[in-house]
Amino acid sequence: MNAVQHQSTNQLINYILHLADSTLILAQRNSEWCAHGPILEQDIAITNISLDLLGQSRNFYQYAAELINNSGSKQLNTATEDSLAYLRGEREFKNLLLTELPNGDWAQTVLKQFLFSVYQYLLFEQLGKSNDEQLVAIAKKSIKETTYHIKWSSDWVIRLGDGTDESHARMNKAIEALWEYTGELFIAADYETACANEGIGTDPSLLKQQWLQQVKNVFEEATLSMPSERYMHTGGKQGTHTEHLGYILAEMQSLQRTHPGAQW
Repeated sequence: MNAVQHQSTNQLINYILHLADSTLILAQRNSEWCAHGPILEQDIAITNISLDLLGQSRNFYQYAAELINNSGSKQLNTATEDSLAYLRGEREFKNLLLTELPNGDWAQTVLKQFLFSVYQYLLFEQLGKSNDEQLVAIAKKSIKETTYHIKWSSDWVIRLGDGTDESHARMNKAIEALWEYTGELFIAADYETACANEGIGTDPSLLKQQWLQQVKNVFEEATLSMPSERYMHTGGKQGTHTEHLGYILAEMQSLQRTHPGAQW
């Protein structure tokens, strides 16, 4: 493998890890609601969404591990989906900042899922046209799950936004808490740009207007206002995170780090 091919493979690996990390961390966050949901039906629903996201992350991690093990890097034949999830440090994770934020109340949780799912659906639509057959397969499988995630979360956004004064106020509070983390969705990291140029990935900035329109449509039905332009937090794609990710990883990785190589 020459230097150009090696660089291209590294960019693809980083891109896939970004996709895997975002779904894994949001799955971990949502799973915190297990046995704590407002009603049994919704407790089960958000737990199932967590499992969907976990399954997506596994598909991405498995593909990343395959690429790493075939790349001739120092990690040759050492990467697995488990090692990528459990043995990387905070600065090595490339998840979106939005996914690592605390759940807050139910309004904040469902809004976060809605904002992410609309973005994820648009992304998977584009990945379905990728030059990479493995990414196409993962995207086509995942988009079916994401369709349900959008329906479930948007129904809740509308239900709470157009509900009581209390639920409406909580949705507005959730928007204020989350909106400044949505800008990162559409700012391309170097590996996203590289993969887009090769026809493998997509430039996330091209998804922004469609995402804004779909979010606006739901907000209008929920009698919620779109936020004004504001400062946006970034850095997650490059490994610079909020203080929250360290706590997530400490809990999620504790078994593997305490008992290295442990398996069920």
